[in-house]
Amino acid sequence: MPPRRGFVTDKKIDPKSLLRLLKYVFKKYKFQLVIVAICIMISSVASVIAATFMQRLIDEVILPGIDSGMSAVGNDLMKIIKTMASIYLMGLLANTLYNQIMAFVGQGTIKSLRDDMFDNMETLPIRYFDTHAHGEIMSTYTNDVDTLRMLVGQSIPSLFQSVLSLSVVVITMLNYSIWLTIVVFIVIFTMTKITGKFGGRSARFMVDQQSSLAKEEGFVEEMMEGMKVVKVFTHEEEAKKDFDILNEKLYNDTRQANENANALMPILANIGNIAYVVLAIIGGLLVVTKTPNLSLRGINTVSIGVIVSFLSLSRSLSMTVSQMSQQVSTVAMALAGSDRVFALIDEKSEEDEGYVTLVRANIDDEGNITETDEYTGKWAWKHYHAQSDHSTTYVELKGDIQMVDVDFAYNPDKQVLYDISLYAHPGQKIAFVGATGAGKTTITNLINRFYDIPDGKIRYDGININKIKKPDLRRSLGMVLQDVNLFTGTVMDNIRYGKLDATDEECIEAAKLANADDFITRLPDGYNTMLTNNGAQLSQGQRQLLSIARAAVANPPVMILDEATSSIDTRTEALVQKGMDNLMKGRTVFVIAHRLSTVRNSDAIMVLDHGHIIERGTHDQLLDMKGTYYQLYTGAFELE
Repeated sequence: MPPRRGFVTDKKIDPKSLLRLLKYVFKKYKFQLVIVAICIMISSVASVIAATFMQRLIDEVILPGIDSGMSAVGNDLMKIIKTMASIYLMGLLANTLYNQIMAFVGQGTIKSLRDDMFDNMETLPIRYFDTHAHGEIMSTYTNDVDTLRMLVGQSIPSLFQSVLSLSVVVITMLNYSIWLTIVVFIVIFTMTKITGKFGGRSARFMVDQQSSLAKEEGFVEEMMEGMKVVKVFTHEEEAKKDFDILNEKLYNDTRQANENANALMPILANIGNIAYVVLAIIGGLLVVTKTPNLSLRGINTVSIGVIVSFLSLSRSLSMTVSQMSQQVSTVAMALAGSDRVFALIDEKSEEDEGYVTLVRANIDDEGNITETDEYTGKWAWKHYHAQSDHSTTYVELKGDIQMVDVDFAYNPDKQVLYDISLYAHPGQKIAFVGATGAGKTTITNLINRFYDIPDGKIRYDGININKIKKPDLRRSLGMVLQDVNLFTGTVMDNIRYGKLDATDEECIEAAKLANADDFITRLPDGYNTMLTNNGAQLSQGQRQLLSIARAAVANPPVMILDEATSSIDTRTEALVQKGMDNLMKGRTVFVIAHRLSTVRNSDAIMVLDHGHIIERGTHDQLLDMKGTYYQLYTGAFELE
């Protein structure tokens, strides 16, 4: 098996992933985003207009009212208040509406991303899962996707609103006073520099935090799967030390990210306060000295109302810049997250150039084969000859397997199999014996086309398996593995996993064939007993019997038994072995076993050593050879 590596690679984060995310969102929610944009515009403009009303309120109502009495300007006051209230209400409604829409868009985008991730993940080759840490893949579904939810639902609309507000505020300021606006530009420049320094550092550590979090989750998932091994070898303290190293790295990355992010806000806030005071002083001097003021409207005199409104706009601008700076870390995390999410979505699917399919068939006494939609218990390979005469031929599915001169390597620098040639005629039982790493499981992985071979050929009923569609090929094969995987659901559901359209009667019959019916009927709810946590409430032998029943209900012509009895006790092994014997009747069977007693009745036994078949023959023939198998059987050698 190829070495497993972490999901988080050293590949540089591609900012194009963020652009792709935006296109992804816009493509699915174009109409909603247009409404959001309109609402943000209304909200932004309303907040600025509300600030400008302060100038009218002071210059046109309050100051004249002081001179002539408030009763004289009462109507103007009510009119301005009503107008301000209407604009505030309009802004409030727009703000509420776009937040509601973005909540829908954000969650909808995350749902679509997870759907696309899972859909593509189901098409990936086994090699991908053999070489990527499962916990880190899980982190992509949770942590990385959550950063995108925050980006889509909060950061993007917030940044859009901030940029729009900033533009409107600056234009309004220039309309009041160019001199005061220059002071504001100096403040904005200072804020931008500080944001770049602290925000950039925070962003880098946020990206490191996501990577550290994925690695820690991968480690925790690995420890949970191997907790029994940890306990058996009293490895708890070493596991704690390893976890502490990962947790310390996550702590440091998170601490430094938060330290930089938290330091940014007080600094920006104080700069905003200083700017507020400076503007108030300069504005006050302009009013008192009646200094000519330059604005987009020309040269005029600054009024008290203008200064009050300008200060309000200055406060609004400082808050806007602060809000934008808050999004720096979120955007950086989303960049890292989007890169990993789209990396999984873009991961190359399992290649399948096959065109031969498996179909139900009627076979008459003369061997003529016709395709049918009815279940007849017979199957055939449907071979459409597109490159020759465009005819269609049928080959009966019998289970004849041949391997000719097969070489294979998981990695180019380490070959695993060398010149493997063997055959298994229909109904024969072929056993593989050899030390761990000899290549036994690799051979069965090649028959399933979990991996494709660079050299040699594998033929199934005379057809090169590269020509057979992978789903059809695997539908004709059954596997019983040493490590049993049971899924959350009833016992019946787990048996039916081998054939999703199987009836209850077929599942029960398969359980009886596998010798599993007896213990199932003694469960609290029989076949309706719920299994969770990989069937933890069952013994290893019971779980193995369910695995055999699952393979039996599929009723394939070829079975692969990969050390199915190596992890159970001798008494249970007899029960499981009887179930497997029932399962093997009339089928081509490949058996991998450490216990040589389980392969004695095989039609052929292949002894492997470092990827080579060094001996082959029946049990008696191999004993007569007095070679490696003889020494293994008599105890002179032991399998490792």
